[in-house]
Amino acid sequence: MNKYIFFLLIATVLLIFQPTQLSASENPQKSQNTEVTQSTEHNIFDTPPSPYMVIPFIVLLLMISTGPLFYKHFWEHNYPKISITLGSITVLYYIFIFQDTASLIHTLEEYISFIALLTSLFVASGGILIKIDRKSTPFANVLLLLFGAVISNLIGTTGASMLLIRPYIRMNRNRIKPYHIIFFIFVVSNIGGGLTPIGDPPLFLGFLKGIEFFWVIKHVWHIWLLTIFLVLSVFFLLDYFNYKKSVSGVDKEYSGKIELKGKKNFIYLLIIIISVFIDPAVMSWVPSLHPLPFGIREIIMFTVAFVSYKRADKEALKGNEFNFDPIKEVAYLFVGIFATMIPALQLVAYETHKYGEKLTADIFYWGTGLLSSILDNAPTYLNFLSAAMGKFGLNIDNYQHVKIFETHDPIYLMAISVAAVYFGAMTYIGNGPNFMVKSISESSGIKLPSFFGYVAKYSIPVLLPIFTLIWYLFFFGRG
Repeated sequence: MNKYIFFLLIATVLLIFQPTQLSASENPQKSQNTEVTQSTEHNIFDTPPSPYMVIPFIVLLLMISTGPLFYKHFWEHNYPKISITLGSITVLYYIFIFQDTASLIHTLEEYISFIALLTSLFVASGGILIKIDRKSTPFANVLLLLFGAVISNLIGTTGASMLLIRPYIRMNRNRIKPYHIIFFIFVVSNIGGGLTPIGDPPLFLGFLKGIEFFWVIKHVWHIWLLTIFLVLSVFFLLDYFNYKKSVSGVDKEYSGKIELKGKKNFIYLLIIIISVFIDPAVMSWVPSLHPLPFGIREIIMFTVAFVSYKRADKEALKGNEFNFDPIKEVAYLFVGIFATMIPALQLVAYETHKYGEKLTADIFYWGTGLLSSILDNAPTYLNFLSAAMGKFGLNIDNYQHVKIFETHDPIYLMAISVAAVYFGAMTYIGNGPNFMVKSISESSGIKLPSFFGYVAKYSIPVLLPIFTLIWYLFFFGRG
């Protein structure tokens, strides 16, 4: 794997330290890593990339979905090469043909922030061993998932997922089924984090742009409660029938105790969450490290990951069967996803800008949701937020315009916020924690459905009807 890392480092250095043209009119509210990066850049609203450049993204998605099913040995040994190769096609196109290196640098910054957060939360939570000595009943599982949904708004969906997935698996070890993991992804890794900017990356980007911190919880708490209730109700029914079938004549006694090892790692988790806000867009005194594609925030996160692993409770690491395979898989796959999805996102931005005035709350809900299922939900959120603001002649890069928009008509921002977070649960690639939960579960011996199996057996029959009901009750015919 070292040669792939070396290739990425060389490409990164060449990309960062190329000649740049500084902009004199940058918005001071932008992130530290993008505030002055304005190398050769196309106005995608005038000249979008070639539609053919979506092909590498489609090929990568198809291989992610079919590889583990039809050519598992080849895929497991070659997915880093495949991901980097397909990503390189897009990178070379943007450098030599489309001549838009600014988009590449911006995506690199987003990827480093993404992987820094996931890595630090993964490592810090891996040093916390939670043992729940209680019977795996449907009610107990519902309580654990509900607890995960609530705390995902405090430590993020990634933090909550990494903290609870292993004890959840251990508690259900005697009757674990694929649906246990799938619903964990639905509730803890996605929908749960829909109330605060800490919960999910799209909401945090909205916060950086100027959306008030408590805006989402004020406007969508009732939607969140109904959605969580409906998903957990379906889970309870499935788990109840599974429980009835698996109950044996003799059952062991449970103390009901919850044991914690590695408690000091909660301090590391707190540092990581605080560091999320160490950005010039939030704190003006934070220095920029331009032209480096990362900032103080990412340095803190990687440092915490290193220190928390070196000083972790060895019993906790052993009890969690901790290893770096899950985060390695996410890092390699998502470097290709982030790169290949650049033209797809820009084409989406072009179309939403072109037809912004005709877009309704219905379209914002379904458009944001469906694209968040297969594209990164954070930039998808920003694209549709920009289009919604454009309906009223407002600019997303103007901090005051964002403040005006959030008080203008909440229906559009509600639709975009809900869809971006919730629909991330529709596929394995919809949100970063999904893949990590999948990898940890499979390393524990749980056989999960393929990409298409996940969508066909769970997302479409369970989530799609619930999301359709949410649309009908709260967004249908509005805006």
